[in-house]
Amino acid sequence: MTRLKLYEYPHPVLKQKCVAVKKEEFNAELKQLLDDMQETMYLEAGVGLAAPQIGISRRIVVIDVERDEDGAKPGNPLQMINPEIIWRSDEIVCGQEGCLSVPGQRADVERHAEVRIVYYTPEGEKIELFADGLLAIAIQHELDHLDGILYIDRISRLKRQMLIKKLNKSKK
Repeated sequence: MTRLKLYEYPHPVLKQKCVAVKKEEFNAELKQLLDDMQETMYLEAGVGLAAPQIGISRRIVVIDVERDEDGAKPGNPLQMINPEIIWRSDEIVCGQEGCLSVPGQRADVERHAEVRIVYYTPEGEKIELFADGLLAIAIQHELDHLDGILYIDRISRLKRQMLIKKLNKSKK
């Protein structure tokens, strides 16, 4: 497997809306990409990774919220192609989020407490999944990436400016 290059804020690929994967593209190359994304996610100790974060504007996501504490060992990985939220709960929760594309920074973000999604597996099987807790948060975070939205776009302008200032300072 290959460790993929991560793109960081403010790279323009992170702001692009991704295009769907076509049925004829479900092949060994796509499966290898998902496996490489998953490996990269574990090596970076993340709970999720979306294709734009590796410079690919396609609707592809990997998530594993059950990995071990250091993030290196798989728990229950999900490889999602063309995921779509079809239902959101009315209940809103607020929690700390970070992002591999915004390294070293965290902020409180409001999200729906529960979601229901549909997606395709690498084998082309259509799955419907109900999620709550950390999985629901991770799904919303990663699917935002597919629409060119970063978690910092979901916080106040003042908090975002402060976070970006800290991010720029840490890069120097």
